[in-house]
Amino acid sequence: MTTGGVSIRCMTTTDSNGVPSSPLDVEIGALKGGSADLSQYAGQAVLVVNVASKCGLTPQYTGLERLQERYAGRGFTVLGVPCNQFLGQEPGSAEEIAEFCSATYGVTFPLTEKAEVNGEGRHPLYDRLVGFADSEGHSGDIRWNFEKFLIGRDGKVVARFSPQTEPESAELVAAVEKALA
Repeated sequence: MTTGGVSIRCMTTTDSNGVPSSPLDVEIGALKGGSADLSQYAGQAVLVVNVASKCGLTPQYTGLERLQERYAGRGFTVLGVPCNQFLGQEPGSAEEIAEFCSATYGVTFPLTEKAEVNGEGRHPLYDRLVGFADSEGHSGDIRWNFEKFLIGRDGKVVARFSPQTEPESAELVAAVEKALA
């Protein structure tokens, strides 16, 4: 479906019994311990981003936080997933990651435990995301840090954005607006 120049598609994944499932049905730990309880975001739009503290794209935290501030009141959240799979660019402990994000970028959006996004150790959350193609047709493995997936209020993936897509780009903002409409 194309609306206002933004292509929005939906992808439904199924469990082993063929029952539709959402990425938000997956269990993943919170960065500071315990469960991240993704079910709390049911009915919201969620931007899932694999993040890293020592990457050339790390300044995208600023735009991600601005999105969080701008849209949180409308039922939106950014969900950061720290990942150390790309040249070891997220080497820190949970405490170090939390401190860096808070002190350097004022991050208020939730962060999960560190997770693998590619390969045999890929977290089940990413198993449910990577089959969705971006506007250029790329699906499958995550290409780099700061790849973004937008989950709609219905729990389905509606958009995927390359790592180079800035969080406040017209394309991404339009997709968030559409997901919140």
